[in-house]
Amino acid sequence: MPLKRGRGGGTGPYRKERETIELSTALDQETLAARFGETRALTESLAEPLSAEDQTVQSMPDVSPTKWHRAHTSWFFETFLLAPRLSDYQPFHPAYGFLFNSYYEGVGARHARNERGLLSRPGIDDIASYRRHVNAAMGRLFDDALDEDGLALVELGINHEQQHQELLLMDIKHVLSCNPLDPAYGDLDVPAPSETPPLSWIRHPSGTMEIGHNGSTFSFDNESPRHRVYVRPFAMGRRPVTCGEWLAFIDDGGYHHSDLWLSDGWAAAIAGQWDSPLYWSRVDDEWHIFTLAGSRRLNPAEPVCHLSYYEADAYARWAGARLPTEAEWEVHAAAEAVDGNFLDPHVLHPSPISGDRSSPFGDVWQWTSSAYSPYPGFEPARGTVGEYNGKFMVSQYVLRGGCCATPQGHVRPTYRNFFPPAARWAFSGLRLAKDV
Repeated sequence: MPLKRGRGGGTGPYRKERETIELSTALDQETLAARFGETRALTESLAEPLSAEDQTVQSMPDVSPTKWHRAHTSWFFETFLLAPRLSDYQPFHPAYGFLFNSYYEGVGARHARNERGLLSRPGIDDIASYRRHVNAAMGRLFDDALDEDGLALVELGINHEQQHQELLLMDIKHVLSCNPLDPAYGDLDVPAPSETPPLSWIRHPSGTMEIGHNGSTFSFDNESPRHRVYVRPFAMGRRPVTCGEWLAFIDDGGYHHSDLWLSDGWAAAIAGQWDSPLYWSRVDDEWHIFTLAGSRRLNPAEPVCHLSYYEADAYARWAGARLPTEAEWEVHAAAEAVDGNFLDPHVLHPSPISGDRSSPFGDVWQWTSSAYSPYPGFEPARGTVGEYNGKFMVSQYVLRGGCCATPQGHVRPTYRNFFPPAARWAFSGLRLAKDV
């Protein structure tokens, strides 16, 4: 059955005029074409273990079905590159612009976010055909030389798809966790329990520091402009907080002492009946955690994961510390190699901490105490792609560092992730800071 065109349909999402943008890239076309192919293949590889039924479920409004992620990332290239730049391009389906637009008001109407799971059609075979159609057209686009704006949009689209690869894994984990059959995404490596080294601290002096991206390589617009901030002397925990340390918080009644919590956080904890991080459960008096490999016993040496900002803030207060500001986190991370436990299809879970592992990257996104707001002098990119980040700069908090579901090479010290403070389904944890 063909899909009906949605309200406000028509050719709006595929209009031919080019975007007026202010993006740049330092990469050549051959490199970008190769990265495009690798990125598109990885998305399909991540979806491959999932059935058609798995890929259609939407377990809560913030979760999107797997097939929607696969289609939306194709829509991005179709809308911002193929339709404006390939003179004979024909959209794969006239209704897909309505179905797979996420939040771009300048592009046109779109299907309601909380109703994405109601779409039994198009099916996953249709989505696969859509992706092949877009990939083939992008191949034709790469046959001719692209101007700087075109190359910059390709790189933005690649990084956009990498974000959705992480979201695909976050979302399917939530979907599978709702199934009493305890299904697994895959047969993943399970490290043996280990001892966690005691928490030590890395001290940083006060001073005027520079943070933000310098514009020499790709970044999202919210990472700029580079600017100066004054940082008081502080110390940062050498490693993230672990599950074993979180157990001590639970055993000490951390979820039942209102004095540890922000008012909104206490209300959220009461309303949600929180008594542990998301995906934790008690089985025969032992703590278990749901993972993408199914449920297993909790490993106390793992970084604690799937926390809201409110939980992270309450724990920091209980521990006699605080969350770092994003400026402190960036100052701490600036001299470190971007090396850690990122997306590995055989792992997809925070790794136990052992030895003197001090990298601030990978395993879990780390909440900071900084509200997600524009840097001084921030201007979003012109045109519809300017809706990418700037309009979300309210009522959210910044996270740093990447996680076990973040694609390799996607993050950097200046990367700013953001979520509402009550969000728990992201791979989010914490690293403590304190005044010196």
